[in-house]
Amino acid sequence: MMKELSTTTTTTTTRRVSVIFALVIFVFFFLSAVLTDSNIMDSSPPSFLPLNLNTTTVAPHRKLLLTREATIEEPTRIWGEKCTKSDIVINQGPTAPLPTGIPTYTVEVVNACVTGCEIYGIHFKCGWFSSAHLINPRVFKRLRYDDCLVNDGKPLVYGGTLSFQYANTYPYPLSVSSVLCI
Repeated sequence: MMKELSTTTTTTTTRRVSVIFALVIFVFFFLSAVLTDSNIMDSSPPSFLPLNLNTTTVAPHRKLLLTREATIEEPTRIWGEKCTKSDIVINQGPTAPLPTGIPTYTVEVVNACVTGCEIYGIHFKCGWFSSAHLINPRVFKRLRYDDCLVNDGKPLVYGGTLSFQYANTYPYPLSVSSVLCI
């Protein structure tokens, strides 16, 4: 009976010591994080608190994901040329799959022309593009192999965004093949 009492007391003491040790470690790491991020002259919250109270993100337009061509290509404009292929920005990213399990992707096409031009006749290189989900052909349609027409050839105004969703087992690499300017 006495032996059972001493092992119970030892087990209880061990648990208490473990809890106290864990608490001390937690307090140590918490204080070190606070003291590392604290600056007496700055009243901003510590970096581990994602409050985003003092920061503003400025972006010219909303982006889903960068395409494979993640480098920003500066247009090589010829004197008097209003726009180039690089004035069209394509963002593509995965979205929720169809009920059948087929993955879907959302594509955003943005007119980022720095001269404020309207771009029409936008054609993409798109391979054998196809979708298990119907796409409005006025928004995007494949004309032939590696030639897809955007916005039914109509102008996309400066800063304008056009988006559509397609469903396929893999994302298609889309890139601008030609544009015309107003």
